Order: sequence, then structure tokens, then C-alpha cells
Amino acid sequence: MDSIDQFLETVSKGAYPRESEVMKLCQTAHNILDAEANTHVIRAPCTIVGDIHAQFFDLIEMFRVGGEVPDVNYVFMGDYVDRGHHGVETFLLLVALKVKYPTRVVLLRGNHESRQITQVYGFYDECLRKYGSVNVWRYCTEVFDLLPLVCVVEEKILCVHAGLSPMISTMSQMDAIERRCEVPHEGAMCDLLWSDPEDIEAWGLSPRGAGYLYGEEVVRTFLETNRLELLCRSHQLVMEGYKVMFNDTLVTVWSAPNYCYRCMNVASILELDEHLNKNFKLFEAAPDDARAIEAFPARILFVGGLGVQLRSVFINNAAMYGCFRMLLAFPFLLD
Repeated sequence: MDSIDQFLETVSKGAYPRESEVMKLCQTAHNILDAEANTHVIRAPCTIVGDIHAQFFDLIEMFRVGGEVPDVNYVFMGDYVDRGHHGVETFLLLVALKVKYPTRVVLLRGNHESRQITQVYGFYDECLRKYGSVNVWRYCTEVFDLLPLVCVVEEKILCVHAGLSPMISTMSQMDAIERRCEVPHEGAMCDLLWSDPEDIEAWGLSPRGAGYLYGEEVVRTFLETNRLELLCRSHQLVMEGYKVMFNDTLVTVWSAPNYCYRCMNVASILELDEHLNKNFKLFEAAPDDARAIEAFPARILFVGGLGVQLRSVFINNAAMYGCFRMLLAFPFLLD
């Protein structure tokens, strides 16, 4: 990687960089993120972003609507990969922005920033498909382990991917979590990345099989104990882009429009000015003419002695992907 600017130029166009460049970027990001605490404390103004889920062109649309880095400070609340078709491009763009503007970009961890989850919901397969090996997936998952868990804006607004935990009552307990690991199946760290608000009084079992359901009283008590005013989270699709609950003490921000390319929802970002006044800015999926992507390097797949050239125009088409997935699982890809 000759420079971070060159790397950003490459990924901003939707092309993916060389494996060696990804390794160097992730090593640099590792050093930056490792120095950050579990709780990232920032000043306003800033813009808060919810789930993106590998919808790269919609991320570019979000920057068009909300403003570019470094003109705008961003807090991303996790779930950068899986579900969509462009997790590699999405995650590497955000990591590159973090490397170039470390004080302007906050990258929190979501439940999909996990080795186990990405092997089920697409990112692992995507890395294998685009690079012919799992090395890029490994570099990215090592970065996952360093992502902070929460962010506090002006000591008033708590940003976290999913929610609260019955094991956590103070911010100092969040700081004590050992985050530099794979997301566990239970415990405080798991709860922060998996739990959901619900119209109940206290705590309930989550139908997700991980984390908890938590009610208005839980949120009120936590905010009062820690002198906070608002819990901001993502983790759940909201058709209208955002949802305010519990007497304006909790908001869910969703930033993946037309989720999974079929839900027809709008998306939102939450802008906070220097006085913490809130402005929800809605946006829709990027138009079709904004979804052009530079051709990826051709891969050669040998089937029955014949060389068949497969370019990304086919591989990234959702309808064709299912047909090619089994074939591409075999190690016959040549760079």
C-alpha cells in the first residue's frame, strides 16, 4: 500500500485492493484501535450511523446525504458486513477512513463483527469468492476484536450496537470488559451486541437466543445512574428509518435502505449539533445508475478441463451467486 490516499481512492470506487494492501491497512488499524478504550468518548457535533450490512453503494449514498469525512464526525454502531454483497468494500472503506482520520471516525463493534456469525451470513464466503483464500477474512476479523463497544457523546448520549446488560449497571463496568476476543455466547459483551428493547418493565428472554429483552425501567435506571440522557442503538430493522421509544430515552437508528435489496425500507442517520439537538436525516437506496462498479480481476475456474472466465459482473449478481457458490468453494481459483 503506497499510501492511505491511494487505498481510499481504490475502495471508494468499489474496487478491492490487493491482499498485501489489506494486510498493511489492518495492521495499521490494529495499532490505532488497540489504543482505544472500550468506551470511546467524543464531543459534538457528530453523526450517528446504524447497521450498514455490506450495502456499499448505500453507504456512499449516506455520505452524499450526511457529508464526507473529515467534514463530519461519524459514529458507526456496527454491523458493517454480512447480508449484502459488498462487505469487503464497505468494511475496508470504513477502516481506511479510521486510519486516515482516527479522531473523526468511531467504529463500534456489532454482533456481526464476529468470526462465527460471518461464516454463516456471507462475509466469509465473500472474502473467499473475491480473493480465492480466507486471508482477507482473517485480517478483518482481527480488526473486529479491537473495535470499541460503546461511545459516549458529550457525557450525555450512549451509543452501542444493541443495548444493555443485566450484568452492567455503570459505565466503569463497561470499561472493565475484556473486548479483545471473539464475541462470546453469553455475558456482558454479548448482551451489549445482541439485546433488544421491548415494551416490558424489566428484563426478558430474547427470542434471538443471545442477549436479553430490556424495558423502559431498565433504560431509565441506567441513564439516571450514569447521568446520561439518551441510549442510541441499531441492531433492528426499522421500516421508517428510526424509532424513538421509552419517552424519548431510547432511539433505534437503521442505516441500510431497502435492506437485503428487498425490504423497501428507508434509512436514517442521526445528526447531533454542538448543543445535542437531534436531526434525523432520512435517505433511500442509491439509484441503479450509482451502482456501477469497476471490474474486479478476472478469476479462472477450471471445470471438466475447460477454462471458464468469471468476472464480478456475474459473481456479484444475486441470482447468479447461488449457482456459482458451490463451484467457487473449490480451490481452483487463479489470480
